[in-house]
Amino acid sequence: MKAWERVEEGKRQGRGKRKGRDRMEVDEVVCLPRLPRVAVCGGTHGNELSGVYLVREMLKEEKKVMEKEEGEPLSVLIVLSNPRAMQQCRRYTDTDLNRCFTHAKLNGPIPDDAPYEIIRSRELNAMLGPKGNPEAVDLVCDLHNTTANMGLCFIAYSDCDWICLHIFRYLQASTNSSHSLKNLKLRVTCHFQKQMPDVPMRYIHFDISNKESYSLDSVGKHGFAMEIGPQPHGVVRSNIYTTMEVGVQHMLDWVRIFNSGTIFEGGCVDVFTLIKHIDFPETARLETSQQPFILKSRTETSACSTLKTHCSRPSQVKL
Repeated sequence: MKAWERVEEGKRQGRGKRKGRDRMEVDEVVCLPRLPRVAVCGGTHGNELSGVYLVREMLKEEKKVMEKEEGEPLSVLIVLSNPRAMQQCRRYTDTDLNRCFTHAKLNGPIPDDAPYEIIRSRELNAMLGPKGNPEAVDLVCDLHNTTANMGLCFIAYSDCDWICLHIFRYLQASTNSSHSLKNLKLRVTCHFQKQMPDVPMRYIHFDISNKESYSLDSVGKHGFAMEIGPQPHGVVRSNIYTTMEVGVQHMLDWVRIFNSGTIFEGGCVDVFTLIKHIDFPETARLETSQQPFILKSRTETSACSTLKTHCSRPSQVKL
């Protein structure tokens, strides 16, 4: 994959084909335009504090974030998404902001007594979008926490968005890839898994159309939520905060490398597609939530996947 200044509209998402049900391959080099505008958003849910504190720190260092790479500036827009909910340390004040970005809610009439989050979603859409418009920011990274012991997850609406998949793969790179990273002429050779070797990572795909996609990250041309746990609501854990900080920094590093015109080699990413929700008994949920997250071996994972087919379908995307 390579960044080009000009590219045909039809190639923006690449041309891929599926091999059977669970694998997708691309048989040509995918050329995509640079990503000059990136948005990092925190506080979409006001009680998920890692993103709130990280964005506040980034706002303090905003001048340092606005660096230039080979004469081409990278504009990083740093956004505190839901100020009222943050002040009250609540998920939301009237309605869930992260469910307010469907096409219908963004373009329908606003009543006089509209919830605060509906009004705020219009403001964010004007700031980062409009959604589905060529003027929208190139990439939105929305920061979230969860009480679930799930490690670091990318949550996206596409399993063939090469930008999001390559960013995920870059963060997921093992320590054995240090040689290839040197070939990319990185200024910082330490990467995510070196600093956080015990953090599991997953790419979760919600198979929802662009019009029906409801979260803040759907406003950009490309977007994903970076969700990290476990962390209780209204609390900041140092290890979770550091994981998010390192993840965001490496995401921005990847964008700078991509904008320089670097060609990224292909590879494979395991993608988990949501099929349906299954409610667990409350007792079982309390017991399982206290168990540590253990990475399974390849054989164990295959056996475990069979048990999970009711709620998700694992597939492999070849880049």
